[in-house]
Amino acid sequence: MCIFIITYKLIPNYYILYYMKTEVMREITPLTQSDCFTLFSRVKSAFDFPLHYHEELELNFIKNAKNAKRVVGDHIEEIGDLELVLVGSNLQHAWFTHRCKSNEIKEITIQFHKDLFDEKFLRRNQLNFIRNMFEKSSRGILFSKSTTEQLAPRITGLNQKQGFDSVLELMSILHDLSTSRNMRILSDSSFNVTEKYSFSSRRIENVFEYMNQNFDKAIKLTEVAKLASMTEVSFSRFYKQCTGNTFIDSLNEIRLGHATRTLIETNQNISEVAYDCGFNNISNFNRIFKKKKGCTPKEFRDSFSGTRIFI
Repeated sequence: MCIFIITYKLIPNYYILYYMKTEVMREITPLTQSDCFTLFSRVKSAFDFPLHYHEELELNFIKNAKNAKRVVGDHIEEIGDLELVLVGSNLQHAWFTHRCKSNEIKEITIQFHKDLFDEKFLRRNQLNFIRNMFEKSSRGILFSKSTTEQLAPRITGLNQKQGFDSVLELMSILHDLSTSRNMRILSDSSFNVTEKYSFSSRRIENVFEYMNQNFDKAIKLTEVAKLASMTEVSFSRFYKQCTGNTFIDSLNEIRLGHATRTLIETNQNISEVAYDCGFNNISNFNRIFKKKKGCTPKEFRDSFSGTRIFI
């Protein structure tokens, strides 16, 4: 059996939960190794599931939930009346009622194993777009409204298909999503600790590994250029071409990823968080944080208040 469908009204406690020592909850889904994917379809008046993560990838379709709040990694945003989001493996996420007044929120959640598509299979030319989409999903992907409207009938009708036909339809939906336009990446690159960078250059991979291991220390351009066996000017140009970011922007993103995780999971003083994550002064930390996140570190921490379970 490759798919099973559970409706919220029939089985309200459809999740088996394992509580971690941190406030973020690890979800053990009912997906077994014998299944290809699960689909949950429900109509409800509120979002009541806490901030969580799980091994499986998740495609979440939500309708009639305007002004609800979505949290994916370190990204927080009010949503519109229709949205479709792909969440990668082990990326924390949740939707919260917030200012939503709707009594008929439609939600369809599709969860599937991260190895549903064999790695060698994904390297075939015809699967190139899907492979790239799965890599980006480690930060969360919001698809455009036009794409969501176009695929909504197929997503809502997926529960009408059975067996192999349902698997083919899911694969077709994922392919169409992977080739769609105007998808938006949600979370910062370093927030998901399981993310693997997939740059073609081993030099860039070595630099990222070095930055992730030493983000809490002062890292100079001279050091990483030397690590890549290049001059500073050549390395800066090469790095920008490979990643689309400057070296310092990437380093700040890595530091911010660790900082946001610490702000969420601990009550550590904000100044201590800044220094522990490699920022040399609190003013610089606040400025960069506000620029990247659109809010102060305190506002960011307060946004998560009440959304987690403390163990």
